[in-house]
Amino acid sequence: MSRKTPNLSKANAHTGRHSTVPLESTQPKLTQYIGFFSIGYVLASAIFMMIQTKLTLNAQLVTVLSIAVGAYIAVHKFIKHQHRALQKNEINRLMLGGIMSVWLLTVLYFLGVWFLLFNQVSREVLFEMTKQRPLPLLSALVMIVLLSLVSARISIWAFNHLLNPKKDTL
Repeated sequence: MSRKTPNLSKANAHTGRHSTVPLESTQPKLTQYIGFFSIGYVLASAIFMMIQTKLTLNAQLVTVLSIAVGAYIAVHKFIKHQHRALQKNEINRLMLGGIMSVWLLTVLYFLGVWFLLFNQVSREVLFEMTKQRPLPLLSALVMIVLLSLVSARISIWAFNHLLNPKKDTL
């Protein structure tokens, strides 16, 4: 007498057959939501740049608020399209993808400024200044990357819980 292990895969409702589609292919692609995150960040940054022409704002505060606006737009669109809140792995992927896209846009912005606005003398002065004291610049870069990662994680998590359409009520 042989024992058979039961098949635990879920049956497809339409055909009655067992589904062989892996779980990861049924999850939504986060690429468009990373795009929403980036668009929200760029729009908020542009608005804050216009505000900064009239009054001075802290650069770290502007970064955190811009990331929060991008996170709100991405989470709002995800919940609107998927009719559910983000799962933990989706929060992590959205956070990392959003921050990578934001920093890629920042690098492109600085390269544009470097090549289009600075002349040769300005480039040499900045390059020499960077060579003489690289540690403060490197530590500032690490701190702003950590600040953007932490603020993106907290913002996405908070908006995910605030906008969750299926809140558990006690």
